[in-house]
Amino acid sequence: MQKLDNSGSFNWRSLIYVILFFCYFSCSLQLYIVLSGHANFIGLRDSIIYSMIWLVPVLFFPRYTKKIATVYGIIIGGLSLISIGYFTIYRQEFSQSVFFVMAESNYNESHEFISQYLSIKLVIVLLIYILLGFFLWLKVKPIYVKNMTKWLVSIFIVVYALMPLCIGVVIKKMSFAQATQHLQERMETTVPWQLINSYLAYRSQLSNMENILNHLQTLPKFENLTDANGDTPRTLVLVIGESTTRNRMGIYGYERNTTPLIEQFKQDNPDFVVFNDVVSSRPYTIEILQQALTLADEQNPDLYLSKPSLIHLMKQAGYKTFWITNQQTMTKRNTMLTMFSKQADEQFYMNNDRNQSSRQYDSSVFEPFKKVLHDPAEKKFIVIHLLGTHMKYELRYPQSTDYQRFNNRSDLAFKLDDDKLKVYNSYDNAITYNDFVTTKLFNLFKDSQENGFMLYFSDHGEDVYQTPPHDILGRNEKAPTKVMYTVPFMLWQSPKWLASHPNHYQSYVNRKFSTQDLIHTWSDLAGLSYKSYAPEKSIVNPKFEQSIRWIGDPHDKKGLSDFDKLTK
Repeated sequence: MQKLDNSGSFNWRSLIYVILFFCYFSCSLQLYIVLSGHANFIGLRDSIIYSMIWLVPVLFFPRYTKKIATVYGIIIGGLSLISIGYFTIYRQEFSQSVFFVMAESNYNESHEFISQYLSIKLVIVLLIYILLGFFLWLKVKPIYVKNMTKWLVSIFIVVYALMPLCIGVVIKKMSFAQATQHLQERMETTVPWQLINSYLAYRSQLSNMENILNHLQTLPKFENLTDANGDTPRTLVLVIGESTTRNRMGIYGYERNTTPLIEQFKQDNPDFVVFNDVVSSRPYTIEILQQALTLADEQNPDLYLSKPSLIHLMKQAGYKTFWITNQQTMTKRNTMLTMFSKQADEQFYMNNDRNQSSRQYDSSVFEPFKKVLHDPAEKKFIVIHLLGTHMKYELRYPQSTDYQRFNNRSDLAFKLDDDKLKVYNSYDNAITYNDFVTTKLFNLFKDSQENGFMLYFSDHGEDVYQTPPHDILGRNEKAPTKVMYTVPFMLWQSPKWLASHPNHYQSYVNRKFSTQDLIHTWSDLAGLSYKSYAPEKSIVNPKFEQSIRWIGDPHDKKGLSDFDKLTK
């Protein structure tokens, strides 16, 4: 050892422990990811680089080493629990899209999410993680080095950390903004930069909400729009479900009788069309509706910002538009769904009670639906957005025996632990209540004797311990399974509508379709044609062409995959 700065002695052990402590909260996860084969070394490399930045103040202020480490451990260590917890649940890294979904959730959704995934395993992992961090903190001691050394080391760390920015501007000839974006991407493996970058992106998008809404009102209209139905009075209804996979519906062959009412409705109405092979392109509500309700798709995901939506289309065609939702849209500003709902002429937000929203059943949409059906407008377009089978599943149906049909292991061909079985059964019970709600809506429309049709589909599916080895709960496009994307797609047409619109839709029920192209199918059904309309993308058109059904994050260079090539 050598005497340095008249302050103390340099100690290699102290240096190693300080480095381990500052790297621990980001590098431990990245190291596991590398060793387990989930990703390459790049993430670990970047997390080491940007964790080492915290070594600079320790070198310059050794007397405050313990205090710096304490603040760092509380703040950075606390924030790192989010990434560790998410990886424990999903076996995937925390991403910006996940942060956006979490940030856009309201209090009740967040509470349900936490209670849904809180488990003994998660608690044990986090406890061990915290204890190891505390052990390293106990070992932290001041590091004394020469002035020249501290300056050289600090400059090296800062320069190396900023190197992607310099290379981007000087060598790759990027703009400063592009190079900064590249630097931020490199830092995203490291706490707190990961969360900070994600939060800034979220706040930026949220702050532009009003601008987007105003911008959408100024978008050019659909070119060369024609309506084959002219001024004939009619009512067209689009029902959007939530988190409901068709693989758990009896009408689609599921072994449990979860959909007796809609099956009976089909028997009573031979013209009721049940499409058998429809999938969602994204497993998240906002992202899929940005495609399904606009001309956007997986290849052109941002078109919803520059092209008019389905609501705009119907208004341009002369329809009075309505949006009825049981989604949790507190004060009408709670989620990005506002962007779509506010485009309608009238909105009915049925789920605004903070204290009761978790028990706000989808039956709440019945009364506003009846009211809208009696609206004197001759041409009506109605969107009904259900809460469906959104987690927490046991809160999606009344606590009566009619909707607690499944409470044991009957009809299960595989084994589940008791805690998983309870969740599995509650999802099937939620499916059963959703069966009641959707069938009731079909019957209300039928009984109104309105001229028109009703189309029902779910935004995405949900994997509730269904895919072997039966340990997946929820949805994650980074680790997709088929049931996260398979959705029901059903069409009922009134006798008046069928009389003037004879068709052969029953022969199309086995076509492979993605709801990213919903607007083209809807246009076809409604008799609307315009410049951007593509009949080959409509499941009910004779010119329909089967194409690759892309799924995944279109903003990720390697985010897209072919649904039909999934093995499970």
